[in-house]
Amino acid sequence: QVQLVESGGGLVQPGESLRLSCVASESIANVYGLGWYRQAPGKSRILVAASTTLGGNERKSYADPVKGRFTISRDNAENTVYLQMNRLNPDDTAVYFCALAPTVTRGYTYFGQGTQVTVSS
Repeated sequence: QVQLVESGGGLVQPGESLRLSCVASESIANVYGLGWYRQAPGKSRILVAASTTLGGNERKSYADPVKGRFTISRDNAENTVYLQMNRLNPDDTAVYFCALAPTVTRGYTYFGQGTQVTVSS
């Protein structure tokens, strides 16, 4: 059972930046996918950023609302995945969850407990 622990959330003003971190209890070097979901009040959880690796090739993908502003990255040596969030706006307010997909067939099976991001003036 992989444990994921997020940190880095908080209250920021519009236009500011935050970096979220997620540390895994096991090695992430050979996992298929690492992602960040978010869930705003009254809305469904959506995948906003993902890093998938297949055949040694890493591919990153982003949801349209965050393209050009958010960047996902991973540090295999530290078993950590990051989400750099720039030019935040109030619509980015949500609980952000780290997720791990061990293999392409299993999908995102493991989730962290979430970290709150609030963007408000």
